[in-house]
Amino acid sequence: MINDARIINFVANSLALLAVLAMLVGVVVWVIQRPYFAIERIQIEPMQADTLNYVSTASVRATIAGRVAGNFFTIDLDETRNLLETVPWVRHARIRRVWPDTLSVQLEEQQPLALWNEDQMINTWGEAFRANQGELPDDARLPQFNGPDNSERLVVQRYAELARWFAPLNVSVSEITLSPRYAWSVGLSDGVSLSLGRDPAADVADPHGRSGALSFAARIQRFVQAWPVLAQRLEGRAIESADLRYANGFAITLAPVPSSSTK
Repeated sequence: MINDARIINFVANSLALLAVLAMLVGVVVWVIQRPYFAIERIQIEPMQADTLNYVSTASVRATIAGRVAGNFFTIDLDETRNLLETVPWVRHARIRRVWPDTLSVQLEEQQPLALWNEDQMINTWGEAFRANQGELPDDARLPQFNGPDNSERLVVQRYAELARWFAPLNVSVSEITLSPRYAWSVGLSDGVSLSLGRDPAADVADPHGRSGALSFAARIQRFVQAWPVLAQRLEGRAIESADLRYANGFAITLAPVPSSSTK
């Protein structure tokens, strides 16, 4: 009889405890569902820079309007962050709750480095993204990059090398094209076109390189070093294109002489 009484008391106490816990859970659920905790404000600020140059508050609000569910307690921050990163010009987003009804949003904008293929851009991290190119500043002069999918970082790396080589000559790179066979061609700001072929040091088809072939950097170095002497010998004649694919030198094509020239 004593054991039966203990069992009955244990069951009764357990049921009472469960009832209290259920009541507490019900109260908590009722409280967190109150309109007082609904998200009423979204604070938007740049993650690193002083201002946002391309992302507007209106575009952010338009993107998340009607698509963010939950209140201060129940909102899914990861899902909301992923949604914000679909806004044009947004590279990364950080979100945190601010008591009792606010979301603090920090945005990292895309920093465009170049135009990429037909309708994309490449940022300074070598990542392709889509955004309205009409929103670029009027004085923006971005070079044009072209290449196969997933070659963005390689093209950006080559661009950095070219920029360093041609900077002393006061010439910049206006276009780089990497063909599907990974052959390089370059357009310079003075109108000269360069053909460099494939880089044996990073040749996808032939990882060991081709016998006697110069690397991308060696071809550029040879051409840049010869440029001052070449320009002096040409006596003002403009170069239209240069083929740097030769093992022992390069070939140039001169631009046509204007019909009004007296020489």
